[in-house]
Amino acid sequence: MNKRPNVVIKGTKEGLTLHLNDQCSFHELKAELAEKLSAHHRETEGHTLAVHIQTGNRYVTDEQSEELKDIVRQKRNLVVNGLSSNVMTKDEAERLVDERNIETMTGVVRSGQVIEVSGDILVVGDVNPGGKIHAGGNIYILGTLKGIAHAGINGRKDAVIVASRMLPSQLRIADALNRAPDRMEEDEEHDMECAFVDAEGQIVVDRLQVLRHLRPNITSFKGGR
Repeated sequence: MNKRPNVVIKGTKEGLTLHLNDQCSFHELKAELAEKLSAHHRETEGHTLAVHIQTGNRYVTDEQSEELKDIVRQKRNLVVNGLSSNVMTKDEAERLVDERNIETMTGVVRSGQVIEVSGDILVVGDVNPGGKIHAGGNIYILGTLKGIAHAGINGRKDAVIVASRMLPSQLRIADALNRAPDRMEEDEEHDMECAFVDAEGQIVVDRLQVLRHLRPNITSFKGGR
């Protein structure tokens, strides 16, 4: 039976992808990587190529990651543009669960009060002027937003802010900023609205219905017809 190669090199539009066997020893892997890159270098010498390293189900330490990158960098025409793995550390897994969790708060967010969460938040109540909501993910308010809402505080530009009534003193999503809109009176008829970052990097406020098309992954519900 033919032995599975420890290194498979595939060409892409972006450059090269190195698929590394996750079953062999790290020593064997490094040896075959150096050998195959040397052979490939003779064929592509003179052409600068971007290289992405895929380690599969092998967990590599920071030190091992640098060793693999150094082997690639020894070929002067190869530039490492990333390394990815199917495996994540315990800290990364805990952070991902934390970010995807939705926390619920019932009650009014009063002036001077700051609510901070790492993931999504659902507020069942109003956010008064001077009140602040900071979330790593999305912000949903079943009430009137009159204070400050900052979604995606860690840089998530796909985060959204939803409110039953949108009368904020300030909206922020990632690093995009939008001051209070000058368009709605408190006694007007209204629909629920959402704020999101558009293709130009500006915050747009629109009807809630547009989210279905703009952020199709925002819901995990699979039922219905």
